[in-house]
Amino acid sequence: MSDAVSRYSVGIDLGTTHCVLSYLPLGEEGATPKIFPIQQLSRPGAVEALPQLPSFSYQPHEAEINSEACVLPWSSSSASLTGTIARTLGSKTPIRLVASAKSWLCHGGVDRRANILPFGSPEEVQKISPLAASCQYLAHLCAAWDHQFPASPLKEQDVTVTIPASFDPVARELTAEAAKHVGFQHLTLLEEPMSAVYSWVNACGDDWRSQVSVGDIILVVDIGGGTTDLSLVAVAEEDGNLSLNRIAVGEHILLGGDNMDLALAYRVKAKLAEQGKALEPWQIQGITQACRDAKESLLADNDVQAVPITIPSRGSKLFGSTLRCELTRDEVTQTLVEGFFPLTDIAEQPRQNPRSALTQRGLPYAQDPAVSRHLAAFLTRQKNAVEGEAQEPLQYEDPLAAFADPLGGASAAPANFIKPSAILLNGGVLKAAHIKARVLSQINQWLTTANAAPARLLEGADLDLGVAKGASYYGQVRQGKGVRIRGGLANAYYVGVESAMPAIPGMEPPLEALCIAPFGLEEGTQAQAGEQSFGLVVGEPVHFRFFGSSSRHNDQAGALLAHWAEGELNELPQIKVELPVAQGKAGDVIPVRLSSYVTEIGTLKLEATLLKPDGQLDTQQRWQVELDVRD
Repeated sequence: MSDAVSRYSVGIDLGTTHCVLSYLPLGEEGATPKIFPIQQLSRPGAVEALPQLPSFSYQPHEAEINSEACVLPWSSSSASLTGTIARTLGSKTPIRLVASAKSWLCHGGVDRRANILPFGSPEEVQKISPLAASCQYLAHLCAAWDHQFPASPLKEQDVTVTIPASFDPVARELTAEAAKHVGFQHLTLLEEPMSAVYSWVNACGDDWRSQVSVGDIILVVDIGGGTTDLSLVAVAEEDGNLSLNRIAVGEHILLGGDNMDLALAYRVKAKLAEQGKALEPWQIQGITQACRDAKESLLADNDVQAVPITIPSRGSKLFGSTLRCELTRDEVTQTLVEGFFPLTDIAEQPRQNPRSALTQRGLPYAQDPAVSRHLAAFLTRQKNAVEGEAQEPLQYEDPLAAFADPLGGASAAPANFIKPSAILLNGGVLKAAHIKARVLSQINQWLTTANAAPARLLEGADLDLGVAKGASYYGQVRQGKGVRIRGGLANAYYVGVESAMPAIPGMEPPLEALCIAPFGLEEGTQAQAGEQSFGLVVGEPVHFRFFGSSSRHNDQAGALLAHWAEGELNELPQIKVELPVAQGKAGDVIPVRLSSYVTEIGTLKLEATLLKPDGQLDTQQRWQVELDVRD
C-alpha cells in the first residue's frame, strides 16, 4: 500500500436500510472518526450530501424519469437509482424498489447471485441479485469518495466493512466478494456489535475505564433495520490494565426496524378497514416507507403527536380521491413497545407458530416478533459463557442470595442465565426513549427476580453512526493504536470422525467430534489438533461433516467428543471434495495429523499433514479444506 494514497482508515456500515461511511487519517496522532457526507440524488435533478445513503435501489421505467434529472457529479446517467431518490420513488411504486438486499444476501433458501430483486415484481421490471445490489451500494460510496478525494482512491485505502455477527458463511463471503468486485484491495470484515463497542471505547476516550470494571459482563443489543444482533463482552485485567474480550454472539435473527415499519403499515390498514376502505397488498408496501418516517418522527424527543400517511393509488378511478390516514404517537408506541418488546419471563423462549404446508417464498423472518423472548433465549443459552470466572460474587452481595425466596421461603435454584452488569445499545430503533426504557426495564426485571444487581446503561454510544465510526477506528487499532477487543472465534468448531467398527445391518458407524478450532481462537493463528493421528481417504469423493458450538467454551483443540448433549453441537453444511493422490492409489487411507488456521477474514482452513512411518510429519504432502467459520 503506497503512502501517497493509503492515507485513511475507512469504515463502511453496509446496513439493511442505510449505508454509512466513516474515515480517519492514518498516522495522525489523536485523530477521531469523521462521517463522510455522501452525495446522492434526493429528488430528480437535486443532489445533496447526506450522512447516510439509504440502502435502496430503484429500477425506473424508461419513460418514468428524464435521464438528465439523474446526473450525479461523477456520472451522466444510470440504469438504476440508489439512495434517497430510490427510497422516495419506491414508496410510490414499490414493485420497482429493491429493498433489504442485506437480508436477502443471508437467505440460504435462494440463489443469492440470481436476479430476483425486487422480489415478486412483474416480469417487465428489470431485476438484480442481492449480490449486485450490495455491489451497487458500495460502488456509489466509492464514486462519491473518489470524487471528493481523487488523490486517495477508496479502493487503495484500508477499508473495514461491517457485517452482522451472525451472518452465515455464504453471506460473509458474498459481502467480501462485493467489496472486492468494487476494487477494494485491503479489506477487513468486522462484526457489527464489536464495531459498536469500538465506537463506544473511542468516543469515551480514557473514560471508558471508569464506566466498567474487572468482572463486568457487557451485553451488546444491536437492533438494526433488518436484524437483531446480540453479543457479550467480558471486562478482564491484563498486565494491570482493563481489557475487553468478546465471549459470545447470538444466532441470526431476521427481526428489526423493517418488521416494525410493516407492523405500522398494517396498523394503518386496520384503521382504514374500520372506515370500510380496503387496501391491496401493493399499497401496504407503498406506505411502509411513510410509516418508517412517521415512526422516526413520533418516537423522537419532540412535540409531534400525529403524522399524516398518504396511501398511493393507481389513479383517481380506483378510489375517487387519494386516501389519507394518520399515525399517532400513542399508536406507534403501543404497536412497537408492546408488540416487539413485551414484558416476559426469562424462561420464555421464542414462539414457533404452526406452519402452513404451503407458503410463498420470501425472507425467513423470525416467527416470533418479541425481541424480549429472543433476548431471554440468548442469555439462557449463554449461561456458561463466563464459566470459571467469578461472576456470582460480582452480582450478589450475599453468596446465598441467589437461592433466597423474597417471601421468606427457599427457591429451588437460582435463575439459570448469564447476568450482564452493563448494557450497550446500538441501532436506530433504540433511539426511541420508550423502546430504550423498555429494553432496560425488561433486563433489569430479570436480574431483580434473580436477586442480581441491576445492569447499568453505558453512555456515549452513537446509535445511528457508531458502527461505521467503530469500523474506521478498528483500522487504527490494527496498527497498534487504540484498545483492541479480543474476539476470535465466537464458536468452537469440530470435524466429524467416523469410528472404525465392523459393518452392522441398518447401523451407521458411530461419529465422534474432534475439536479443531477452540472458542476464542484469534484470526491469523494456528491450532494443532493434538498428537493423535487419523486416517484420511484420498483419490475418491468424500464428505467432511463440520459442527459448531456456541456453548462449549472449554474444549481445546484435539479434544475428541464421543457424545454431547442435544443442541450442544450444531451441524454445518457438509463439504464434498476429492482429495488428490500424492502417492499410492485412489481409495487409500493414509495416516495424517490435523491442524487448523483461521484467516483474517474468518475462513477456517483444516489441514491434514502426512505422517511418515518414523512418526515425523511430511510437510511436503498436505491437504486443505476450507470452511467459513461465521456460521
